[in-house]
Amino acid sequence: MMPNHQMLFDHVIALLKLRGVSVDDIADLVIFLQKDYIRGLTHEQAAESVKIVLQKREVQNAMITGIQLDILAEKHQLEQPLQEILEKDSGLYGIDEIMALSIVNVYGSIGFTNYGYIDKVKPGVLAKLNAHEPGIIHTFLDDLVGATAAAAASRLAHAHPELEDDQDVYTD
Repeated sequence: MMPNHQMLFDHVIALLKLRGVSVDDIADLVIFLQKDYIRGLTHEQAAESVKIVLQKREVQNAMITGIQLDILAEKHQLEQPLQEILEKDSGLYGIDEIMALSIVNVYGSIGFTNYGYIDKVKPGVLAKLNAHEPGIIHTFLDDLVGATAAAAASRLAHAHPELEDDQDVYTD
């Protein structure tokens, strides 16, 4: 029997918590991405946007799949060469980023730019997830969390079309 919508959402929240990530951590990333664009953006608004993104089935599926692969890699339960690739978070692997892009696709092209930026600078919880501590594997999780923040930030940007004509701080 397929789990219902609320069960999947609750499962994703529990998996994130198990891996040391909260909705508030992701909301902090949303604020990091949108602070120069949406003046007065509250942590509560950012967290609500994260929860709405995490309600999407395709986001839930990506989260569940990626986190499960990270957990299996930590337990050395994957066959080679995948085991070693995930342990080393190989730069040429790319499947973790592809899975993350399935999340940012939900909110259009701004999601891509938000994700690329946050994946490059790795603020907040992303720095912790990307620390490559011995025995801890977050090959998928860091990208999935960054993508969720990028999607939530993009969702907020779409909700504020009046900002469309504002100066883009990413251009020269």
